[in-house]
Amino acid sequence: MRTEARAVVIGGGVVGVSTLYHLARKGWSDVVLLERRELTSGSTWHAAGLLPLFNMSYSVGQIHKYSVRFYQELAEETGMDTGFRKVSNVRLARTKDRWDEYMYYAGVARTLGIEVQTLSANEIRDMWPYVNVDGILGAIQHPQDGYIQPADLTQALARGARDRGAEINRNTTVLAIEQKGDGKWLVRTDKGDITAEHVISASGNFVRKTGEMVGLDIPVIPVEHQYIVTEPHPAIQEFRKAGGRELCVLRESDSSWYMREEAGGLLLGPYEKGAPCCYVDGPDEKSEYELFQEDLERLEPHIETAIERVPYFGEVGIKQVFNGAIAYTPDGSPIVGPAWDLKNFWLNEGHSFGVTAAGGAGWQLAEWIVEGEPTIDMMGVDPRRFGPYASRGYLKEKNEEAYANVFTLHYPDEERAAGRPLKKAPCYDRMAALGAVFGSVYGWERPNWFAPEGYEVPADELDVDDTLTNHNHAPADHTGRVRERWSFRRSNYFEHVGGEVKAVHEGVGLLDMSAFAKCHVTGPGAAAWLDGLFANRIPKTVGRLTLCHMLSLNGGVRSEFTVYKSGPQSYYLVSAGAFERHDHDYLQKALPGDGSVRMVPATTQLGVLVLAGPRARDVLQALTDTDLSNDSFKWLSGKRINVGTATADAMRVNFVGELGWELHHPIEMQNAIFDHLMEAGAEFGIRPFGIRAMDSMRLEKSYRLIPRELSIEYAALESGLDRFVHLNKGDFIGRDALVAWQQKGFANRFVTMEVHGIRDADARGNEAIWLGDDLVGRATSGGYGWRLGKSLALAMVRPDLGDLGTELAIQILGDRYKATVIEESPFDPENVRLRA
Repeated sequence: MRTEARAVVIGGGVVGVSTLYHLARKGWSDVVLLERRELTSGSTWHAAGLLPLFNMSYSVGQIHKYSVRFYQELAEETGMDTGFRKVSNVRLARTKDRWDEYMYYAGVARTLGIEVQTLSANEIRDMWPYVNVDGILGAIQHPQDGYIQPADLTQALARGARDRGAEINRNTTVLAIEQKGDGKWLVRTDKGDITAEHVISASGNFVRKTGEMVGLDIPVIPVEHQYIVTEPHPAIQEFRKAGGRELCVLRESDSSWYMREEAGGLLLGPYEKGAPCCYVDGPDEKSEYELFQEDLERLEPHIETAIERVPYFGEVGIKQVFNGAIAYTPDGSPIVGPAWDLKNFWLNEGHSFGVTAAGGAGWQLAEWIVEGEPTIDMMGVDPRRFGPYASRGYLKEKNEEAYANVFTLHYPDEERAAGRPLKKAPCYDRMAALGAVFGSVYGWERPNWFAPEGYEVPADELDVDDTLTNHNHAPADHTGRVRERWSFRRSNYFEHVGGEVKAVHEGVGLLDMSAFAKCHVTGPGAAAWLDGLFANRIPKTVGRLTLCHMLSLNGGVRSEFTVYKSGPQSYYLVSAGAFERHDHDYLQKALPGDGSVRMVPATTQLGVLVLAGPRARDVLQALTDTDLSNDSFKWLSGKRINVGTATADAMRVNFVGELGWELHHPIEMQNAIFDHLMEAGAEFGIRPFGIRAMDSMRLEKSYRLIPRELSIEYAALESGLDRFVHLNKGDFIGRDALVAWQQKGFANRFVTMEVHGIRDADARGNEAIWLGDDLVGRATSGGYGWRLGKSLALAMVRPDLGDLGTELAIQILGDRYKATVIEESPFDPENVRLRA
């Protein structure tokens, strides 16, 4: 075994071996994999081997797409049969909502270059006559999809890695991992020690034990998953002998199961409610090829629907039941990327669809490690999307929920209930009393919208479909009422959000944004350090603030911050609450080693209330002795003021395009400030408003979001950030790469579009943009602009199609609508209201 290596991969399942292979393929031959037993002996060996391209996540969709293509290339490269069977994947729809989901996904797939076809019930029957198609509205099919033999795939990856110089050590247990003073890692094993520049954890079920070795509470806990393999069925065998097609990977999403052919019989894998977490503290040290006792009683409702759909399944005996561990995260997506707080420690964990994701995850992680950046937007799988709140108890609830919801309808406005409420701002109860319908971001409860007093969704609109996955609404709130019904179309909250926008636009509204990520940066080197991080010029004068972007190494956009100069050598940074650990981790890792800059997180110490609307000045002036006139308190400036008896840093900026202030205050004073504002605003008709009203208004201002309009996949200038990027200010992260990208020529252009003819379904993001039969772009955001009275979409399109008045088409839930490029910031383009 080598004693030194460029990188050490811990874990010999398909994910770890793929990571090793891709590092070697990038030219790093001095890489080592450590596996405590035999390759695949954790979860890989008992995986069903499915290769589903279907995924609503842009990041995961890209990963899966690569894997399916790469596995075919790997077999040719190594000369090893991986057992890839391209039988296609067919997803059945029994309800209108399910069909909407499929049509929304089809838009995502087209923007990713994934082929999706639609099938009628009769077409399914023609291909597989033994499949009962009663009650089927239709289906979607991935022709390139199928299944593979996981163990054979892993061995092919291992051969490919070894052929490129990589070393694999089986029966080698990692005992400890330590970071040395020079930043290198010392990996101690029972066969000796290895020093490495990088360590990659791909330890599957052992992930929490691996995390403990380096002080990380990694947000992964496995869940038990069962699947059933039947004895061969004579009719299936005869059908195949007669030239019939092998059964596709058949998924009845509305009954929460998948099925495929297996050795002349059938394999059924349900995702049931009640499947428990396992290996909460990791498996036993002797664990190898381990299964749990089956529990078929949990699966009975799914078995019954499977027999109804494919009667052959009930006509033969059960050959074997597998009940093994599958790694899960709170949102069901894997964690792929750098660990927080530790340099050169990487995670490739939490893969609930590990066989499908292994190729793409290994590919992108190798790009990230070797080149410094991935080549696709990985925000959807970044390990830092979870924070310290995602600890043991929370993970158990959320991971079991994620498992049970694999096949449920993934409504775009869905807010799942497990593990909530967890983090609450002090004004939570006041917002709830005013009718707040809450969502959750980074563990924080945050009002999405406000329901009128006594309002509830009629009972006859709830869970109406006769399916196992018919849940279509938010849980009842503290009053016992269900306030929200989910949909891919405009739902019951639509008009109420419009009322909130009207209140802000005509009077004044109050929004809780305490979930913002916040930190203080101080020290004699703070100004120079920040200037080298950001593409914009940082504020030079105390009391001024600027919107600044941290670019990625390739010239894309990594993060967005509001930077407020709070003192001669101090700055206050605010960024998106969802990306707190992500943004702060990049800042912490970039700190100079000489102690000239200090960064102190402040998220939980400071609350934020946003007061916005043409009467905002009247309300706030009644509570403070600070002059709020336009001459004394200009746009994009801030001051510490009193708000009644409390104090706050008032910053004249917001995300809705109206006159207003963000009030950043000691969180223990929040309720006092909230009460002062609501009392002073009563005469002006003050109303609380939520995130959905804010999002409607930000669309009308063409404000960008990470990772939608702003991404490492788009050059900062493609995203239309010209006024925030100063290439002539001196060096900053990503500058030279952006200049090179600009000289090469951009492939995209940011536009705002009006969508015509909409009746009940607005764009939401990821919809395909067409010019005739040519795919020319993708929507990044969408919704209804209440102040304009128009359906809007923000999009990235081919550069020659970005001129005002260009007519394109956008595909929303399967239908195409005319979309016209309109001016940026179509509401108040001169910012007259913001500057009022």
